[in-house]
Amino acid sequence: MAIPLLDYSPTSRNTRVTGYEVASEEQPKIYSTSDLPSASAIEDVIWAAYRQIFSEHQLLESNRQPLLESQFKFGQISARDFIRGLATCDTFRRLNYDANSNYRFSRMMVQRILGRDFYNKREELAWSITLCTKGLNAFIDQLVDSDEYLDSFGDDTIPYQRRRILPQRKGGEVPFNLETPRYGDYTRAKLGFPQVIWQTAVRTYMTTDRKPKVGDPANFLNMARTIAPRGGPAPRVSAQNIDLNKVPYRKR
Repeated sequence: MAIPLLDYSPTSRNTRVTGYEVASEEQPKIYSTSDLPSASAIEDVIWAAYRQIFSEHQLLESNRQPLLESQFKFGQISARDFIRGLATCDTFRRLNYDANSNYRFSRMMVQRILGRDFYNKREELAWSITLCTKGLNAFIDQLVDSDEYLDSFGDDTIPYQRRRILPQRKGGEVPFNLETPRYGDYTRAKLGFPQVIWQTAVRTYMTTDRKPKVGDPANFLNMARTIAPRGGPAPRVSAQNIDLNKVPYRKR
């Protein structure tokens, strides 16, 4: 029996409200194929797509997809299909999908494809169930083919973080697409992972049915252990130090 998909109500987030920001370097740069100034500008669009989906941490020559790039350059697929292809390729699956839980991966893809964070916990559960029941390809298709994606980016624009008002995080404010998904096997081995750290205090928990009841000898043993003997220890006497002439004796 398939798990029913959850419905979620979008809460009021700044991504859904028209902004009045003054243009600055903090505003995201929009890359689109609708109006390219030159033939070489398509390379900038391809780089922006890789940076948005793979993030800068995974921008390696070995991770590039030559077939998708060729189809995109010659107009055989749109920017939306190029994003779809990058998010479903084997390299991206191995580096991101296989290395994360469904919750973590679904949040990461909503951030990178829709350009926003989850509205609430219910939306996180809904997308995680979609990923679990329908698989990776159907999950990406549902994101890329959604009305929100088409209204925000259409067929020609590379997704971007729609509003750069970020919460304060440890180490500073980091855009969605620049968050490190996870350390690879090589890096984890250099850092000595996995690490096992023991706490100084070890606490145990005993269920109610296993606790000693009234009259159980274990209660007496625990009570006896808590009793401290009074006074100091008995002095140790050696036979070499005993003077037999001073030992009192009884006359018969």
